[in-house]
Amino acid sequence: MTNKEKLYLIPCSFVDENTGTSLYKSGKAEKLNNRNHYFRSIKIVSNFSNNEELVSIKDFKNNFLKQNKMLKKMYENIILEKKLYVKKKNILRNKNYLIFGILNVTPDSFSDGGMFNNEKLSLIRAKEMESEGADFIDVGGESTRPGAQKVNENDEILRVLPTIQSLSNANINISLDTRNSSTMYMSNFYKISIINDVSALRDKNSLEIVKSNNLSVVLMHMPGTPKTMMKKKYNNVLLDTYDFLNKRIQFCEKNGLSKERIIVDPGIGFGKNNNENINLIKNISIFHSLGCPIMLGVSRKRLISNLGSPNLSNERIGGSISFALHAFNQGVEIFRVHDVKETFQALEAWRYAGEKK
Repeated sequence: MTNKEKLYLIPCSFVDENTGTSLYKSGKAEKLNNRNHYFRSIKIVSNFSNNEELVSIKDFKNNFLKQNKMLKKMYENIILEKKLYVKKKNILRNKNYLIFGILNVTPDSFSDGGMFNNEKLSLIRAKEMESEGADFIDVGGESTRPGAQKVNENDEILRVLPTIQSLSNANINISLDTRNSSTMYMSNFYKISIINDVSALRDKNSLEIVKSNNLSVVLMHMPGTPKTMMKKKYNNVLLDTYDFLNKRIQFCEKNGLSKERIIVDPGIGFGKNNNENINLIKNISIFHSLGCPIMLGVSRKRLISNLGSPNLSNERIGGSISFALHAFNQGVEIFRVHDVKETFQALEAWRYAGEKK
């Protein structure tokens, strides 16, 4: 192995391809993160040669696990139970998945811009999504769609605070979608629980605000800014995204933020073309070896239109749910969506159909 080579693990083949049933009882499969998902093989990927090797769990343990400390740590992250502490409660302990309902209080978000940008309408929508199965309402005051200009922080604060206050008074669980530390600081006077940051805490003051207020955080991969991100060129989008998120996790841990308060999001649509987005979704189980819960945010995004006839954002529900089900079958725990009722129903039906009788 050269000094330049790095290896990555992708747990795969969660069910028997012939029978559609789990192989766990036969000892040929391993349980993923102590949840009701199983994998029976490991794909080992090299960044140096772009080679991929698919091996059984038995062969992996015999031929790789004892020889490479980094692979051993990755494998331990894959099979050990993930925890996610929001405030002091481990919210994944009794949950199969979490749904974050999207609530944009903006004039220009790609799907729902201008629909809920006042306190009354946003509260009505938040209560509706909560009743439909949302665990958190993800409130955003800045559009981060490709090409978007940065919003003045004071304008963002004025957009989100009335909604944050009304949701807090209604005891609704709140996730705040912002990349600005000043917005994080002002919103924390109310009962927010999670910061969803497309910049992965790159604002120099953000980490301290998250840490000192006992918040959890979503670290998302976005190269550059919404204005510049589509210019990004990758050596390998999957491995480059993995490395970025790994470095941000290490940064957080080094500065006193526990991994058990971190969620990772590969940033579908943020600085990636259609093929790169599909690559990330197809191989999303690679991120389990980071040891953090994974969030998928693909709801109503433009790439869905490119998989069928062109359509408006509110006509992309079928594609949104299909991607969610694929990710759920790969062990993804968290889904950020516009269509809470439909997503909840689909995940429950998928889960019920797969239960052992």
